[in-house]
Amino acid sequence: MHTFPRYAAKDPAQVARLVRENPFALVVSAVDGVPVATHVPVILEGDAVEGGTLLGHMARANPHWRSWESAPEVLVIFQGPHGYVSPTVYATDPAVPTWDYAAVHATGRVELLDDAMEVVERTVEALESLRSPSWRATPASRDRFRALLPGVRAFRVHVRTEQSMFKLSQDIDPERYTRVRDSFAAENPRLADMMDR
Repeated sequence: MHTFPRYAAKDPAQVARLVRENPFALVVSAVDGVPVATHVPVILEGDAVEGGTLLGHMARANPHWRSWESAPEVLVIFQGPHGYVSPTVYATDPAVPTWDYAAVHATGRVELLDDAMEVVERTVEALESLRSPSWRATPASRDRFRALLPGVRAFRVHVRTEQSMFKLSQDIDPERYTRVRDSFAAENPRLADMMDR
């Protein structure tokens, strides 16, 4: 990902928060020189992305994971809230449109795991922690998970590098910034919330 220093996260905690709040990631690797991508839930282990680890799982029927046995390098993309900024919001002329967004790219080495149950349970726990009320697996639900496990392949990514872009109109004057933020508050509250942070 091409990044601009002025849009990089100022604090690793911002990166970790984006990953935790947007765990439906895109895992990308090359298979015989051809890019292959799979959308899967991926959670952060620990407090930091760079130098940390990510846990995920996918359908065993998906051949993508098999390529990792011979080519274990992957790119994991997390996309946060995003939105189009119309020049009508600026109330100035001349003006041009743009796109505000937040994204994190993590690269690393993937390791295939044998204990898919632990990964599935930890994923559910992480995602349920974002909800209120949250759900807890009953013994019957855990039995159902176990019945599905033969169809699941779990993995861990040992993150080597991380890049972030938090392009949130921070490079415009305060008056126009407030207009953009207020526009998103009505149309895209998650993006407005990120701008507030």
